[in-house]
Amino acid sequence: MTSTTEQFADVAATTLLRFATAGSVDDGKSTLVGRLLHDSKSVLTDQLEAVEAASLKRGQEAPDLALLTDGLRAEREQGITIDVAYRYFATPRRRFILADTPGHVQYTRNMVTGASTAELAVVLVDARNGVVEQTRRHAAVAALLRVPHVVLAVNKMDLVDYREPVFAAIAEEFTTYASELGVPEITAIPISALAGDNVVEPSANMDWYGGPTVLEHLETVPVSHDLTACHARFPVQYVIRPQTAEHPDYRGYAGQIAAGAFRVGEPITVLPSGKTSTIAGIDALGESVDIAWAPQSVTIRLADDIDISRGDLLAPSGDAPATTQDIEATVCHVADRALAVGQRVLLKHTTRTVKAIVREIPSRLTLDDLSQHPNPGQLVANDIGRVVVRTAEPLALDAYADSRRTGSFLLIDPADGTTLAAGMAGESFASRAETTVQADEEGWDF
Repeated sequence: MTSTTEQFADVAATTLLRFATAGSVDDGKSTLVGRLLHDSKSVLTDQLEAVEAASLKRGQEAPDLALLTDGLRAEREQGITIDVAYRYFATPRRRFILADTPGHVQYTRNMVTGASTAELAVVLVDARNGVVEQTRRHAAVAALLRVPHVVLAVNKMDLVDYREPVFAAIAEEFTTYASELGVPEITAIPISALAGDNVVEPSANMDWYGGPTVLEHLETVPVSHDLTACHARFPVQYVIRPQTAEHPDYRGYAGQIAAGAFRVGEPITVLPSGKTSTIAGIDALGESVDIAWAPQSVTIRLADDIDISRGDLLAPSGDAPATTQDIEATVCHVADRALAVGQRVLLKHTTRTVKAIVREIPSRLTLDDLSQHPNPGQLVANDIGRVVVRTAEPLALDAYADSRRTGSFLLIDPADGTTLAAGMAGESFASRAETTVQADEEGWDF
């Protein structure tokens, strides 16, 4: 009979890889994705026929594989990627969820969305242009979002006669820069997405390269999902109280487990109140279970009647995060309107949304040399910087380095609900600046 631990280990091991592509305009991201889908035989016949017809209409003899991902009319007309295009495909070795993100500077925020759940990022570079500012920006975003694996795909090698020195110089420059940002693993691959070199099949034109193709690396890169090692966190989404004849006293707390595992009989702490209880039962898909783990959606029942509502967080009593009203974080500003010191915002963390004030913006990152521009006063669209936020109520945040799910948050405009910035709590590659709390002159003194 299989033990609970063995069953848990089986579930923890997965063959799913989430990855994102990024790069400057016209570096060939959509063509690479299209080539991956085409050469791995993940394209349906009618899809390929539609691409062939559209390509002929545009005067192209060969099918433009970029059209497999550039689905918006504006994208097809301009030959660029505007929105994040998600694609799902599989090979015999692994399943994939791919996010093809735009290359324009004004769409850097889209990369934040696409890479926020990615375990690997493919950063494309045009072999003729080398590492440019947008390449550095995408490397910085990948580092901020703690993407554990980065692939540097040096594309259009056919346009530089497949010369090894060109590839080597670009790979060295990018690897040095990304390593300074703290990217843990960088793999450089020379490719031609248009011709198919080193995308799915090894290239006959680059016998000097002995590494994996893009697909081979995607299929074999280790993806760790050791759920038992994660800090267990359960944000409450909804309180279930049917109060029916069949269930007169039922009180359950429903939600999706953000990380780790919960077991019946385990002591837990409710945050931010700090009250404690014991897990009396766990209901999943209408049945009682002894254990549940991320990302399952379950209902947890407690041994004691405690005032718990949406936004509260359940955590093991021996591993509960500290609560705080003062948050220092790195943010990627995603809105067209600026984020300024003294601004009132809403902060959304898991299922909890609270009022907050931006107390300070200690620095803004300069991507050219990774220097910090001190006290910029505000952040504008696509800026990356450090902020200090004071919240009206305590929040139970983990450091983003420990948990991407419970260490992240959004800053929202309270007037119309516009998302202003995506935040990562705790330290990052940005320098830690000394902060001073400014007096609040508008009555939001928390």
